[in-house]
Amino acid sequence: MTPFSRRSFLASLLSTTVLTALPPHQAAASGAQAFSQERVIDRARALAGKPYQPRPEVPQDWLDLSYDQYKAHRFRLDKAIWAGSDCSYNIDLFLPGLYFHHSVQVNTVEDGLSRPFGFDLTLFERGAIAPPLSAPPDLGYSGVRLRTHLDQPGKKTEFCVFQGASYFRAIGIGQAYGLSARGLALKTGDALGEEFPDFIEFWLERPAPDQRSMVVHALMDSPSVTGAYRFTVTPGPNTIMDVEARLFARQELDHAGLAPLTSMFLFDRTNRHRFDDFRPNVHDSDGLLIQNGNGETLWRPLANPARLQISSFVDENPRGFGLMQRSRHLRDFEDLEAFYHRRPSLWVEPRGDWGKGAVTLVEIPADKEIYDNIVAYWRPQQPYPAGSEIPLSYRLSWGEEPGHDLARVIDTAVGARIFGTPGRLMTVDFEAHPLLEGGPDDGPDDVPDDVEVHLSSPHVELSEGVLQRNPETGGLRLAFSFAPNEENHVELRLQLRRGGRPASEVWLYRWTA
Repeated sequence: MTPFSRRSFLASLLSTTVLTALPPHQAAASGAQAFSQERVIDRARALAGKPYQPRPEVPQDWLDLSYDQYKAHRFRLDKAIWAGSDCSYNIDLFLPGLYFHHSVQVNTVEDGLSRPFGFDLTLFERGAIAPPLSAPPDLGYSGVRLRTHLDQPGKKTEFCVFQGASYFRAIGIGQAYGLSARGLALKTGDALGEEFPDFIEFWLERPAPDQRSMVVHALMDSPSVTGAYRFTVTPGPNTIMDVEARLFARQELDHAGLAPLTSMFLFDRTNRHRFDDFRPNVHDSDGLLIQNGNGETLWRPLANPARLQISSFVDENPRGFGLMQRSRHLRDFEDLEAFYHRRPSLWVEPRGDWGKGAVTLVEIPADKEIYDNIVAYWRPQQPYPAGSEIPLSYRLSWGEEPGHDLARVIDTAVGARIFGTPGRLMTVDFEAHPLLEGGPDDGPDDVPDDVEVHLSSPHVELSEGVLQRNPETGGLRLAFSFAPNEENHVELRLQLRRGGRPASEVWLYRWTA
């Protein structure tokens, strides 16, 4: 399995393409059809009852475009869907071609009627290096971008994109695009290869002038499954997506990933020595956060392993999980172009009963930051049989991570133990938090006597550990060591407690040789 590698292309496209919009009268002239969410569900159900038919690729001249030639076709902002109207949103379109071998059909919905938004190459300015291209009227587009009024008066700002397979991404106000989500993951990390379902058609509900939310419907198709999705998207400091889906299994789904998230982690202080780079950290996300059904809050720092590794956090009815970016200062990255400190965290809140399963983390070796090498999703314990219908509902929050009442882990570092018996020395820093503050007679650097360290490993013997106040952060730091001996991986678990109750989230770490 290779890391997802469209990220650098998409990031460049998002930051440089001039966007435009289509007036409604330029939509395709074919007749309108009655529309409802149930009609999309019926389409998905009917599609699942037939053998899978691969979609044709776009014409060869589109596939032959170079990266620069593709970018030279710039969407015209004044041609965006609903541009010049009183709608609260404008919708921009992306061309197919290059990395996007298949097109997506786009429809607008108004007063309960849907109309196809026909392909029109004149909606795009063609740069000097862009070659002339064939323009079949049914070509379609590769995706859509949402813009609305956010923090700049009089300007509709982009904040959400649907493009490529079933991928989509969003940001909160003031953030930069980073990690992605997708409709469904299938067989991620399997030796026989991963299956990538596609969104093949979109329906965009026309918003009222003052409407804050935008509704997008999508039809998904894949050899193993079809699906009907409804996204209610509400931008803000955190952009919220309420997702309703109905999946229809063509085949048994024995490795389905629900609410999958995809991100990039290249290095931090735990593996900095492997990269000759001026920056201290490079990642879109630095940890997996889980609030499990037992009420525990778990923090698993991400890794860029030498070999593919998959971790399963067994649970029942999880309260939430997501990939977080806790490094929030420019000094954490020293990157004046990528602005990794402004990348969003992404939190999944299941709706309803998700039953037994596991939050699954897939970490793929990567040598460059262009690869999305981190995947997280919910894997149900029981396979879905062929012919089954699976309802699914959850909320996605793009922006800052959700709050909780415990002290968070803010840094993990590891290195060789310099003195004494050879081994590894680890430090774990917790943020300053009321649950870890000293009493009235303690000094600013004191550690409360009743803070308990619960540190364990099933693989190796650990040193007792030293707990100190970190004057830089104001929080506590635990330092401990271990000798790996013949172990090629070591699982570690740590939590601070006070008065017999949790005072910090549970830190889980996998050290690998």
